[in-house]
Amino acid sequence: MNSNAKIKRAGKPPRDAEATKARILEAAKKEFAKNGLAGARVDVIAERSLNNKRMMYHYFESKDKLFQMVLEQAYVDIRTAEHKLNLESLDPKEALETFVRFTFAYYLKHPEFITLVNSANLHRAKHLKGSEVIRTTNRKLVSLVGGILARGVEAGVFRDGIDPVQLNITIAAIGYYYLTNRFTGSIIYERDLMDKDALENRVAFNVETIMRMVCV
Repeated sequence: MNSNAKIKRAGKPPRDAEATKARILEAAKKEFAKNGLAGARVDVIAERSLNNKRMMYHYFESKDKLFQMVLEQAYVDIRTAEHKLNLESLDPKEALETFVRFTFAYYLKHPEFITLVNSANLHRAKHLKGSEVIRTTNRKLVSLVGGILARGVEAGVFRDGIDPVQLNITIAAIGYYYLTNRFTGSIIYERDLMDKDALENRVAFNVETIMRMVCV
């Protein structure tokens, strides 16, 4: 009788490796987002994922490797969400506005993405330097924005010569900075930056800023 048969006979399902890894990654994402790489505790991740540390190291080798895989998945998730927008099917101006709105909304809905990126930068992105996943995934972003710009130039609505990398950095920055500095900003500017009306005003300002930059 093989081991799987013994497990089934005992009334216990065989271990699902992929489900186990997924639970560990989800628990790790929350822990790293909350406490950063340095402050995250492996035993907390193990407890929340219903595993033990030995099992975690079996799948992910080390805390640093686990952090790398969490970062990779975070970037895969946002790039996948962008792809689902089907921006290629929209006219250039609508596509760019949709992308700007999406970026800000994604940061709002997934604050863990911002904190994970912050943590990665604190460690000089050493966990991403050798990652083929990161290179492959994020090349799609440059291609996406570049395609929108090229279609806009061809349609006569966008200026020629705009660098898609620089444009994407600006789109990310005007949303990223607003949210990472929302606490100090609310005090400095004496307004609640996370108020519903304030957020609506901000995304409208983001859209106007980007469109003024690229439109003829």
